[in-house]
Amino acid sequence: MIDHSKEQGGAAGRSRDPECLFCRIVAGEIPSSKLYEDDDVLAFEDIHPQAPFHALIIPKAHVATLNEFADGDAKLIGRLLLTAKHLAAEHGLPGYRVAMNVNREGGQVVFHAHLHVLGGRRMRGELG
Repeated sequence: MIDHSKEQGGAAGRSRDPECLFCRIVAGEIPSSKLYEDDDVLAFEDIHPQAPFHALIIPKAHVATLNEFADGDAKLIGRLLLTAKHLAAEHGLPGYRVAMNVNREGGQVVFHAHLHVLGGRRMRGELG
């Protein structure tokens, strides 16, 4: 059984990392093709798309990996996933893939947690 008793915190109190590429995008220091933005979440086009539609969805607060989210982040994690759903609907995707890479071994390149939303073609292959 998973013990969540020590994971109450949340992303709200986290500051931005001035060296982080995605934090710099959130701050407007680096341009992006924004698809969605609210107080907590930003979605933009991937600059190296792996499908006809490839968006990245990030929390605006700096959270390096999925492993840094705490129970207090449940609402934010839900917002990230619902943003994926809404983007897929807005872009007319009948099916799509949502993925999050965690740490180098999991394929993570930018250490600011993010979801990939891919669609616009039939997804092929096995995960991994």
